[in-house]
Amino acid sequence: MTIDLTQYKTDAKGNLIPLANIKELDLARDDLVHEIFAAVQPAVEALDSAKQRAIADVRAFVELSAEKYGVKPSKKGNITLTSFDGKLRVNVAMKDVMMFDERLAAAKALIDECLTEWTQDSRSELRVIVQQAFDVDKDGHISTGKVLSLRSLKIEDEKWQRAMQALGDSLHTLATREYVRLYRRDDASGEYTLVNTDRRG
Repeated sequence: MTIDLTQYKTDAKGNLIPLANIKELDLARDDLVHEIFAAVQPAVEALDSAKQRAIADVRAFVELSAEKYGVKPSKKGNITLTSFDGKLRVNVAMKDVMMFDERLAAAKALIDECLTEWTQDSRSELRVIVQQAFDVDKDGHISTGKVLSLRSLKIEDEKWQRAMQALGDSLHTLATREYVRLYRRDDASGEYTLVNTDRRG
């Protein structure tokens, strides 16, 4: 027996549900979501493509500029190009994507031991700082910056120092990403403001 799939929809669990068994409001909602995605997705893809072209064009221009002086530019580092009238800026920035390995758990265990051994009253502020550093965001990720900020605390304790060593050893560069940012100068203030090209916004 052949099933006419046009008369069914797949639900969130992967089950085929007959259209006749789906409420009109649920069908209308489903249609609207698909229509919005169909309308927006091409614009998202076009913006991503434009950003990649912009990065490539800026890198090519830097190479062209360097050739005038007989040098080869470094692939690393941020680049800023400004229009002749100074009103527009294009910035290509590089950012390392960092991640912790399993040694982060060892560092956290040592830190917890320190907090347990120290008196509650004398280091209560530190306890709050540590708790905030290891808080996870809505996606379940730990903030690299917050965790590494613990290394700037001046605490002369052997166990704490071992914990900070474990923190440093656990950090690795996962990848390096390039970003392009556009700025426009405000004529009144002279300040450059970021042009929002964030597709998520």
